[in-house]
Amino acid sequence: MKDNFDIFFRRKPALMLVSLKKNSRMRYGSILAKEVDCTYSHAVKILQTLEELKLVEFSKKGRIKLIKLTKRGKEVADAIENIQTLIK
Repeated sequence: MKDNFDIFFRRKPALMLVSLKKNSRMRYGSILAKEVDCTYSHAVKILQTLEELKLVEFSKKGRIKLIKLTKRGKEVADAIENIQTLIK
């Protein structure tokens, strides 16, 4: 049976936001891609869209881009988690 969560959301972007919220430390794109089971290039495209929506922000540390939820991103991740709980 298909997970009810897929009815309401695109799975990978929603899981990325929730994953970033659960682990409050800043993370790399490659680690996040593994956590939500997608390719790095797909994760980058999703993250670029999330950045345009001001849900995540990037900071450079040397050659590495770190990803962090914005305040708005945390609020959206909270809402996604609430909906996940309601539809279980």
